[in-house]
This record gives sequence, C-alpha cells and structure tokens, in this order.
Amino acid sequence: MPKVTSRPAAATIADVAEAAGVSRATVSRVMNGRASVREDISARVKAVAEELHYRPSNVARSLSLGRTETVALVVPDLTNPMFQHVLSGITDSAAAHGYRVLVADTAEKPADEAQIALEARLRCDALVMVSPRMPEDALASLVAQASPMVLVNRESPDPTVPSVTVNYRAGTSAVLTHLVELGHHRIAYLSGPPASYSDARRREGLADVLEAHTGLDLVCVPAGATVAAGYGALDAVLAARVTAVVAFNDLVAFGLLAALNQAGVAVPKDISVTGFDDIELAQYSTPSLTTAAVPQHELGRHAWQELHAVIENQSGRTSPHTRFEPRLEVRASSGPVPRTVAEGGLAPAPAVTAAREEGTADAAAPASAVVTEAPTAPPTWRRDGDAVVLEYAGERLARYEDGSRLPEVHAPRAYLHPVHTLAGTVLTDAAPVDHRHHYGVSLAVPDVNGTSHWGGRTYVRDVGPTLLKNHGRQASTGLLVGDADPHVLHDAVRWFDHHDAPQLEESRRLAAHVLPGADSWALAWRSVLRADHGPATIGSPATNGRAGAGYGGWFWRLPLTASALVLSAAGEGEEAAHGSRSPWLAFVQEHEGAATTWLAVQHGQPRPWFVRAAEYPGAGPALAWDAPLEIPAGGTIEIGLTTVLLDRALDAGEAAAVAAETADLR
Repeated sequence: MPKVTSRPAAATIADVAEAAGVSRATVSRVMNGRASVREDISARVKAVAEELHYRPSNVARSLSLGRTETVALVVPDLTNPMFQHVLSGITDSAAAHGYRVLVADTAEKPADEAQIALEARLRCDALVMVSPRMPEDALASLVAQASPMVLVNRESPDPTVPSVTVNYRAGTSAVLTHLVELGHHRIAYLSGPPASYSDARRREGLADVLEAHTGLDLVCVPAGATVAAGYGALDAVLAARVTAVVAFNDLVAFGLLAALNQAGVAVPKDISVTGFDDIELAQYSTPSLTTAAVPQHELGRHAWQELHAVIENQSGRTSPHTRFEPRLEVRASSGPVPRTVAEGGLAPAPAVTAAREEGTADAAAPASAVVTEAPTAPPTWRRDGDAVVLEYAGERLARYEDGSRLPEVHAPRAYLHPVHTLAGTVLTDAAPVDHRHHYGVSLAVPDVNGTSHWGGRTYVRDVGPTLLKNHGRQASTGLLVGDADPHVLHDAVRWFDHHDAPQLEESRRLAAHVLPGADSWALAWRSVLRADHGPATIGSPATNGRAGAGYGGWFWRLPLTASALVLSAAGEGEEAAHGSRSPWLAFVQEHEGAATTWLAVQHGQPRPWFVRAAEYPGAGPALAWDAPLEIPAGGTIEIGLTTVLLDRALDAGEAAAVAAETADLR
C-alpha cells in the first residue's frame, strides 16, 4: 500500500492556552492587542504562540472584534500609475493602523461600478471609491448603502461622506495658459472618458482660458485615459492642424508622443504636447513632459486619514471636502508656436501680432516686410512668473528661464529660450532630439574639477562618451531686473558640483539693444566667473583626449533648418571656422522663405570657436580648446559676446561690417 502522510495539525488557541498556563480568553485578548493583560503574562503568551507557530483565525478575530480591519478600494483602471500611487498612499497609511486594503478594478465600466463596490464592501469595514465614473444619482444611491466610505477624485453627494479631490479646473487652465503664452492659438484637447468627473472639471478650466483669450481656437478630440488612446489620436490631431495639444493625462500624452515620433513630427519644434498628473515617467519621457503635477501619494494618505476618522466615529476630525492644488511643471515637450507648416499636416503659425495682421502686406510674406520703422522705446526685461521675458514694441524677443526644472542629467542651468528676431523667427532650440541637454543660450561647461555643467554624457579618456553621475547645477541667487536700466538683466549665479558643494560664483549681465533700421537687434552677454571656493580647472573632451572637441563655455544652440551657411573671418564653412580665433562668427539660415543671420562677436582677445553646422547648428567660443584652463583660488575669468539677430541674409563682407559696428555694444 502507498504510504500515507498527513500534515501536522495547526496549533489552536487551546494549545497556546495550555502551554502558557492561561485561559483561552487571555490568549484572545493578547493576540487582539488589548491592554487588559499583565505585561509578563502577555509576553509569555506571545512567546508560546511564536514557538508553536500559532496564527489566529482572521474569521474568528473579525467575529470577536466586530470588524475585518480591511478596507476595499475600487478604481476604474489599476494599470494607470496615477491610481497606483493613490493606492500606495492609502495602503501605507492604513498599514500603520493595522488595516489591509482589498483592491477591485472596474475596467472603465461605469455600469458595473456599483455592484463591484457593494460586493467589496460586504467583505470589508469601509470603502474607498477612486474616480468613479457612474452618474450622480447612482453615486448617491451607493453612498447611502455603502458607508462608511470616502471618495477620491469625485465630490460627494452626501456631506457626511468625505471627499478628496484635485482642482483639475485650475490645473488645466494653467496648462492651456502656458501654451497661449508661448504663442499657440489653435490647440487640441484630447478628452478623457466621457463619464469622467475630472474630464468635466478639465473642460471647465479650458473654458475659463477661452473666455479670457479672444481668438483662441480649441479643438476637442475624443480620446480616453490610456497610452493606446493617445497613440490612436494621431490622425485626428494632425487633421485638426493644431500647434499644441493638451492631453487628458500623462498616459494619453505618452501615446501621442510615440505616434508623433514615428510619424516624423518633432516635439516641441513642430507641435507641443502637455499632460496631466506628473506620474513618475513624465520627467523621463523623450522629450520630458510638460504637465500639471498632482500629489498622488498624498491624495491616498489623506483619503485614509478621513476614512479612518469615520470608522472610529471621530466625526469632529473629518472634512467634508478636501481639494488639492496641482502645480504646473514646464519641461521640454512644450515650446514656442512653429512658424511653418510641417509636412505632417500641422497648422501654420498665426501672425505674430494683430498689428502685423492689419498691415497691407501679403500674409505669406515675411513679417519683416511689414515692419517699416523701429519704435523708439528700448527693449525691456520684466518678470513673468518664475521667468524673465524681454519685450519690445509689444513683441516678446526672449525668455530667460532659471533652469531649476531641468533634469539632473541635463546639468540644470539658467538659459535663454526662445529668442526671436524682430520679425518673430525663433533662433534658439531647446532639448532637441539630437542633443536633449542643449538649451537655447547658456553657459555650459563639460568639466569643472570633474563636474559636468554641460549635460548628457561625459568624455572619459580611453573609454569614450560615458553617462556618469557627475552633473552639477547652476542656481540663480540674485536675479535683478533694474528699473534704471530696463534693457539690462543681472543675475548672480552659483555653480554647485555633483556633491552639491559650491564651485564658482558668477556675475551675469544681459543687455538688449535695438539697432538702427528695422531688421536687427543685439544681445550683449557678459559673465565674470570667480573661484571663491578654491582653485578651478576647466576642461573639455579635447583636454581629455577627444581631438577637436574643445567645446564648453558660452554656447548658442540654433534651430535645425534646411540650409545653414557658416561665415567667419577665417573663411566660409564649418571647417574654416571651427577652431579659428575669428573675432566674429555668423550663421545664415533659411526658414521656409524667410532668411535670417545670427552673428556673434567676441569681446576682447578671441577664443577658438567650437562650431557645428552639418550635424546640428550651434556654436560658442571654447574655454579649454586644447589645454585645461586654470583659475587660481580667488581668481576670475571673463566671458563676453554680443549677438546680433537679423531678419535678412548677410554675405561675408556685410557680416564683417556689422561685427565691427557692434563690437563695442555692452
């Protein structure tokens, strides 16, 4: 006969009572955490229970306590990271009070929500409903049957049932306003699930902005709440000929980003994309996603706080309605309105200003043809939220960001972007596909005592480009916009190494000048770097073994165009200019029929130019071309250039003449 084995019987409460020499009631009180048992007896009972591997019956314990110490959480889609973080906040907080969380997913089916919620409630002490999609009357009926409960992302129809919500109206309004300020006038909204409470609040925020900005055209594109919904919206977005998109949430934005990338549509150069929620992946997407940040974990934590007070009959500690305010996170996926029609079917940018639209010139003609005379008022820097903008005659010429929102791997630093010509053509690029760590105009140095203030990969001798955790940051500590000289911006910048210790102190001055005529203005940049925290050695990939790669210092990243001609005193072309000590350098570009010239003039003794035109357009004088630059403790170096932006093409002779005329501008 086969050998029959049996599993040893599990220890019972009677076994523990007998071994500990106490009654079963005493064991029950000890295991339920009641304080009515003497400390020495309690310790003896626990020791015996551990030795016998005794585990109390949850069913029996629930019958004894009159509760399960479990709460049910019902969500419309558990794959959404937003809901996962809310769940995490509730789970962590509930565990601290000895409660567990049972989770149910309704798969975005509003008709099933009430039944699923009631079934889950029968097994638990209380209910958490996250973003219920059901109609208001169905929700009111559920609340009456299933309390105690708390609602998340939905206002409660019963004031005795707490609710925790987000101000989606204000958050969406902030996102759309951000796009309007970047010049976008035709924008798509990728809407969420039709029954979504938060989608309705988002639409209210959009309506607020529409009311405040006449001429704004908003196109609603039905989508959903998933990555697939955003991916599937590509054709509708392109057919709508919009220049920017407000997505219902980050997942929808991710799907659209993927589809746009596959279609060859550049973000944000051709179209800007924004999301909502700021889930963890938002800052790591390509490009990083501009979004409205929601305190997701805190939503869950506060929901538990309210629910626990209800469970414990502490009505004095509950709040009928708690609302959290989202925070706008501006990242690389949003940029200025494009001025051209992309092949993917994107909308043409609207005219820069109403004044130009009212002119008699053909709308297809370059805007410079409409401007006939330069106004006499000087350019003016003014604060605009966290940034500073340069304006002239009602036009925005430049925006100065403090860079604090940049990812660590991009070496956070203050930068200028977008920078426009007088006719409105953008002559900077930020976070482009080829080099995500390029940001407009900035001081970017690959190596300061081993810390990278350039971003991206570091060149390691005998190894090559390597992604290291050696990225420093530059922090504005004294940004001043002077009333006496409104055309001058002052910034005190402290450079920190990758251990967050101070490295350098910088005094930065940016002065704007409109030049005689109607087609050019100049920006004079002067920075003084002081080694107040000890000696500094500035290096580059070239000083670490990569020949010709001596970049680092003041760097201007231009937009990619169909053609770019490089001019310098050393000759025509990238090869002639690269490494030369020409006192000036120019890029002549064509922007869909509108020609521009970017001309940079070095102050003082010229440094070697680092120039790229074939791979991407960008340039700057190198601080460490073929040998490290040593700054002794307490010593200084000065970096100064004047950049002229013209709405016409120059030849080499004209560029040299303009350089000579503007060399003394400060």
